[in-house]
Amino acid sequence: MEAIAKLRNIPSSPRKMRLVADLVRGKKVSEAQAILKFSKQEASLRIEKLLLSAISNWVAKNEDGDIDNAFVKAIWVDCGTMMKRIQPAPQGRAHRVRKRSNHVTMIIDSFNKAKN
Repeated sequence: MEAIAKLRNIPSSPRKMRLVADLVRGKKVSEAQAILKFSKQEASLRIEKLLLSAISNWVAKNEDGDIDNAFVKAIWVDCGTMMKRIQPAPQGRAHRVRKRSNHVTMIIDSFNKAKN
């Protein structure tokens, strides 16, 4: 049985978050944890926290299941709300600054269930 975890309204751009999400997609849970722990990007800290939440959800659903058989089945990053701010520009003009946010969804599953 698969488990889902979500992070909502993370104040970083979706493009930066997708770079880290691509590193762990399809990996075993233990391998994904190691990758995220030693990654330098700020987004890796947030996805590591999401992975721990997904593991906790998976253990709650599967008391008899072994966490060593779990893997990251899917992870995707969607655009969240965008705050629009104004940056002063020369000669009385103004430039718009878009402060982006994102939503991350992660699904983990076990190898035995995925093969069937």
